[in-house]
Amino acid sequence: MSEKVKVTIDGITVEVDNGTTILNAARQIGGDIVPPAMCYYSKLQGSGGKCRTCIVKVTKGSEKDPRPMPKLVASCRTTVMDGMEVLNITSPEVLEARAGVVEILLINHPLDCPVCDQAGECDLQNLGYEHGLQKTRYEFERRTFERIDIGDKIQLHMNRCILCYRCVFTADQITNKRVHGILNRGDHSEISTYIQQAVDNDFSGNVIDVCPVGALTDRTFRFKNRVWFTKPVDAHRDCDHEKCNGKVTLWYKGADVLRVTARKDQFGEVEEFICNTCRFDKKATADWVIEHPTHIDDTSVIASNHYETLKPLHVIQPNEALQAANEIELHKTVKY
Repeated sequence: MSEKVKVTIDGITVEVDNGTTILNAARQIGGDIVPPAMCYYSKLQGSGGKCRTCIVKVTKGSEKDPRPMPKLVASCRTTVMDGMEVLNITSPEVLEARAGVVEILLINHPLDCPVCDQAGECDLQNLGYEHGLQKTRYEFERRTFERIDIGDKIQLHMNRCILCYRCVFTADQITNKRVHGILNRGDHSEISTYIQQAVDNDFSGNVIDVCPVGALTDRTFRFKNRVWFTKPVDAHRDCDHEKCNGKVTLWYKGADVLRVTARKDQFGEVEEFICNTCRFDKKATADWVIEHPTHIDDTSVIASNHYETLKPLHVIQPNEALQAANEIELHKTVKY
């Protein structure tokens, strides 16, 4: 049994396993005190420490050494110590520094939200809304790249990339051969393939799911619909691939399945990676066993159509007969 340590984050104390990072300790508490993370991914070894959006202030190192850490630290890379005290959203210094990080991430990022397929489920969009400035202070020419297809199903928009390395770690750890990565250095760094080689393997589509922005998009879903007009439903099938469990989210528009993605947890991370057959080739309801509507957080714009639960008007709430009739009418009109 692992040793337990206590850490206090924004005044809330939690007991976690020794070796847990500050970010994962905050996730055990939940709520607004969880630092945002654009590059860290719990399923990918070596991820984290790239984007710096998860920075926090350590005001007390531990019970044995209560001295504060001299600088803000990345919570995804800093492990907790017994008695450690951390400030996140209660520290003006952290919020100011995080706003600066977001400004840097947005320096070369184009204003593509109105046409980007990631809009509505984009982590950078949420960060920009919360911490971003109304206009940029950057006066120099932005770096630009042409859109390229790095596979028959994947398109790369390098202009939107924030170099989080998630797609590189994904290809490294769940596929047999990685053919893309970070080329060049500094401001010239970019995600690309070796001599325009195609990303072609059974799990290549997972790089779309792990991308926190709209840099890697599904070519079969491009410009077909906005995610807040679709209805996500959990489903599964008996997949032939030995590494795929066949558990997915189907995104419906009426009776049509517009796209298939892996299921994600409350932190937006894929629970189990899925194969390309499930993702790209099985887009008929008959291919799947439907389970139930996917739970979407109330703060998400995807939940705006209130498809998940029946919420009858106040006038029919006391009347059981009207409630039953309303249920019947709902099932007639709603198609999953």
